[in-house]
Parts: sequence; structure tokens; C-alpha cells
Amino acid sequence: MHMHRPERDQRGIALVISMLILLVMSLLGLVLMAGASMNRSLAGNDQRMRQTLNIAEAGLGEAESRISNQDVPMDPADANDVCQIFNTVAGSVPVLGADTTALATGQAAGAYLNYTTPGRGPDVLTIAWKRAGNAVVRYDNTKNPALQTATGIPVYTITSTGRVNQTRRTIVAEVIQRPYQVNAKGALCASIPIGALGNSVICGFDHKATTPYDDGNKGRINPAPIPPNDPQYCQDNEVAGGVGLPGMWTTSSVNPGGGYQGYGNPGAFQANQVGFYSGPWDAIGLSQAEYWSFVGSPQDPSAVTDWNGLRYIDNNTTTQDASASLALHSVDGEGYLYVDGDLHLNAGFHYRGLIYIEGNFDINGQAWVLGGIIVKGSTSITANGGMTLLYSGETIKQELTKYGGQFVTLNWREQ
Repeated sequence: MHMHRPERDQRGIALVISMLILLVMSLLGLVLMAGASMNRSLAGNDQRMRQTLNIAEAGLGEAESRISNQDVPMDPADANDVCQIFNTVAGSVPVLGADTTALATGQAAGAYLNYTTPGRGPDVLTIAWKRAGNAVVRYDNTKNPALQTATGIPVYTITSTGRVNQTRRTIVAEVIQRPYQVNAKGALCASIPIGALGNSVICGFDHKATTPYDDGNKGRINPAPIPPNDPQYCQDNEVAGGVGLPGMWTTSSVNPGGGYQGYGNPGAFQANQVGFYSGPWDAIGLSQAEYWSFVGSPQDPSAVTDWNGLRYIDNNTTTQDASASLALHSVDGEGYLYVDGDLHLNAGFHYRGLIYIEGNFDINGQAWVLGGIIVKGSTSITANGGMTLLYSGETIKQELTKYGGQFVTLNWREQ
């Protein structure tokens, strides 16, 4: 009888061990199942986090597009201006305060991405100015520091929140529209003779972008001071420090006549110069390929009713053959005007920005331009009547930037 006990004991021990092994395996299975479930949960959460960030970036894209398309009526003179974009149709946007503009999203109805909301709240896509106290912060790479409040391109602050179910991520981006480096030689720059200019006023001293229409039609008064904001003289709207360019610069002769008034730094004009532009791209600091992409397709002048923006006027698809002819009168415009041909300005023409003319240029009647004019031409420049041309480097840069449609991100952070 005693000889069988060790065998029974061994079977008992084996049974216990088997049960322990089964228990351990069961526990291990539970742990693995819990781990897999947790991994799936983490993976799902990670996917939602990526989705919300992508959606927030899409909101940033709409904000930049609306700024580029001039849909955002924010004035850098008012640091409190704000624009909010809502996931709703036009006519159903909420009513906001005096300093805030409400826009409907540009997304297709029924396919809204959740980077904004249909009503007021903390997750609305918002465009504001970057501020320093009560002033708008600007970017000027010629200054140190580049970010300051005196000169340059105003900085936008865009806040976009992406949402997937209960997951949300908010990004804040500080952006500017791409700055352009202007290579101006004079208020009026030409590669042909400049002839009789009637009673025109051409001033090469640098003027502020805020200079009002028709300012300076009697030139400068000497000595200063002049009455504040006197519309007859331009001196009160000049950039401090006397910086600027010659009123006229040409590779040929200058004979403007006795009724003309010219001013500039270092003088009213510089004749018989060398170094005219190899093409319009040189004037705004672009390569040839970048320039044609910048101006886009040529436009038939008969189809143009709005002279604000980038306007490339031509009568065919052959670049720089100077075969087009454009006559403008009673026009208010701004931006960049490129004419692959002749430009005739008549009475009632007002423009802010840069005009580049491949052909000839003449003025018949009153015209006013704040910025600059460049003429390649083949004969000579003449004026019958009066033209006021005030050089403004800031205006040219702002208009090119405003309508150029490209953005630079200065700062990006997740909030």
C-alpha cells in the first residue's frame, strides 16, 4: 500500500502545476486582450489627433485664400479689426460687433470641414492683426528688428481649430503676404526720350502709402512747413528723412518744358543713364519664370471692368512684342498694371501701385499716380495737360504684396 503513495503524490503535483499553467495562460490572455484594446484606443486617438490637425490646417488655408481674394475688409489703420468665418451660407452669418466682419465659409454646402462653427463661440475661424498695444505689428526686413509698428507689411494672426468628435486641436499662425523687392530708379523711368510734359508734377521723394488722391498737384512748397494735409502740395505726405529717387530717370534725353515741375533726390531728373531693365521681372525682383507666373494669362482690355489687382494687358500671346494699345480715362485702380504695348492716359485716371509699359506712353488731361511708372517704348514720352506722379516705394510694395497671392508664415504654434 505504501509503495503507491509517491505515484499518487506525483499525479497530484502534476495536476496542480497544470492548473497553475492554465491560470497563468488565462491571465496572460486577459492582459494581451487588454493591451490590444488599449493599443486600438491609442491608435484611434492618435488618428483623430492627426485628423484634427489636418482640419485646422485647412482652416488656415481658407483664411489665407480669403485674404488673398480681398474678401477680408480689415484696415491696418485699425488694430481692432477682426474677421470671423462661419460654417454657414451667406445671409445666415451671426451679427457681430462694429470692429468684426462675419463671412460665410467658402466651402461647398453640405461638405463642411469642422475648422469653424456655424455660430459664435471659441472655435470660430478668426483672422486678426498681430498687435503691440494699440498698434498693428508690421514686417520690414530692412529694419532691425524686422517686426515693429512703423513700416512694412502688416502681420495677420489666424486662429483655426480642427474638431473630430470630442477631439480638438487649435493652431495659431502669424503670416504676411509675400514681400517683393522693388528695384525703382525714378518716379518715371524710361529707355526713351522724355519730351514736353505740359504742367505735370513729378516728384521722386518717397511718399507715404496713405497719401490721398490728387495730393501734390502743385508740387512741393519751399520752404516748409505747409498747412497740414494741404491737397495742393505733397511735402506733408513725404516719408521723413528726405529719402527718395530722381523724379525722372532715362537712358536718353529729358526736355520737359517750362511748365513742368520736377523734384527728387539727388535731383529732378537724371538723363543719359545706363542699366535699364532687361525685362519687367527685374523691376520687382523676380526671375523671368516667376514673373510670368505672377502676372498670369494676358487679358483683353475690353473685358476688364475692374482695374484693381494684377492686370496683364495684351492683344495676343506673344510676350514683349509691344503690339497692344490701351486707353484709360475715369479709372480708379490699384495694384500692378503691365501693358504689352502703348498706354494712353486721359482725364480722371487715379492709380496706386506700379505701371510697366512695353510700348509708348502719353498723357492727355489730368492723371494722378502714387507709386511709379516704367516705360520701355520706342519714341518719346509726352503729356498734354497735367499729370501728378508721386513716387512711393511703400505703395508699390504694398500693392504687389496685396495682390501677389502668396504667404509667408512667420510663426506657427499649437494652442
